[in-house]
Amino acid sequence: MINDHPRFVNAESEAALEGGAVALAATRSLLIVDDDKPFLARLTRSMEARGFSVTAAQSVAEGIAVIGMGAPEFAVIDMRLADGNGLDVISELNAKRPDARAVILTGYGNIVTAVTAVKLGAFDYLAKPADADEIFHALMATDPDRIDPPENPMSADRVRWEHIQRVYEHCGRNVSETARRLNMHRRTLQRILAKRAPR
Repeated sequence: MINDHPRFVNAESEAALEGGAVALAATRSLLIVDDDKPFLARLTRSMEARGFSVTAAQSVAEGIAVIGMGAPEFAVIDMRLADGNGLDVISELNAKRPDARAVILTGYGNIVTAVTAVKLGAFDYLAKPADADEIFHALMATDPDRIDPPENPMSADRVRWEHIQRVYEHCGRNVSETARRLNMHRRTLQRILAKRAPR
């Protein structure tokens, strides 16, 4: 039965994993590193339902600790974590298990970061919000250049709206600061923020 709570790294799970133990030694072992707890719990359940043995971590330090106890076959790693950059986890995984398939998730996607992630060993790069189907297909694809596009990708308007919302949140919901960072007129931004999210 799938637990509602992912197996987070703690003293208990560390003891269970010592000596090359259990979950990560199984076929299709998967490490998920994300500090968004609800997303992490949902993705853990979804990937377990798809046959993965999942270990969940919420930080760079926890992710690296799991890899140190037994590098998984697959990994899904958020780019921005509370204690650092997910690329550090990718780099550690690549050093311990070069054949591992790792997917980086981020809401801050850009070409430079994507190239860096691939150089450090990532197999693919997905922008948030990515769903379990997209992540599963990215992990199982044989060639990242031939990954099938999602059935229902976000519209350009939705991608733009998501980006504006992220910047707005990171600016502490300060409209003036958000407008400055986005190089956008304040009134234009206010109109966008007042509307519902596009589909």
